[in-house]
Amino acid sequence: MISHIQGEVMHCGDGFVVIDVGGIGYQVNVTKPALSELAGKKEKVKIHTYLHVREDALILYGFTSLSELTMFKLLISVTRVGPQIALNILSHIRIEELAAAIIHEDEKSLTRISGVGAKNAKRLIMELKDKMKKKMGEYKDYTPASSVNYDAVSALVSLGFAHSEAQEAVNAVSGKEHTVEALIKAALLKLKER
Repeated sequence: MISHIQGEVMHCGDGFVVIDVGGIGYQVNVTKPALSELAGKKEKVKIHTYLHVREDALILYGFTSLSELTMFKLLISVTRVGPQIALNILSHIRIEELAAAIIHEDEKSLTRISGVGAKNAKRLIMELKDKMKKKMGEYKDYTPASSVNYDAVSALVSLGFAHSEAQEAVNAVSGKEHTVEALIKAALLKLKER
């Protein structure tokens, strides 16, 4: 098992990077955020990896943090979620938001990720909810949002706002408002200012 690769980024492609390790180039499939983080780096980088073995190929998947790798392994443990779907999920949502969506059984947030339909969203919730609660300690940058904040963000997302902008608006006004309704109204006013 190859647990990590350390070397220079030689090439970035569509969904992958080539890392030069002692004159050998390893192609590693990465998430979109990792790809933009690694593009143009001149110094050595370290990528945590997962080696997927198929009949016809050995495929490396890479992550810039151990918590992403842990989440990836959890995702591929779900029925009918393969490495490519798991990588796609992690390309579109931060691990803290994904964990919160699964714990709060928020199918809407999950189905907004391209490639995740209603059946996969239900499977993710059903198979990962308990595991996710136990694993939360591993995500050092995870700070559980209050259920009021979470409900307000979910409401804004269902109104058509992007998750990141909804989260930002709710965070900006969350100290002042204490009910979901008041928080949504204040966040909407904040979003209107833009």
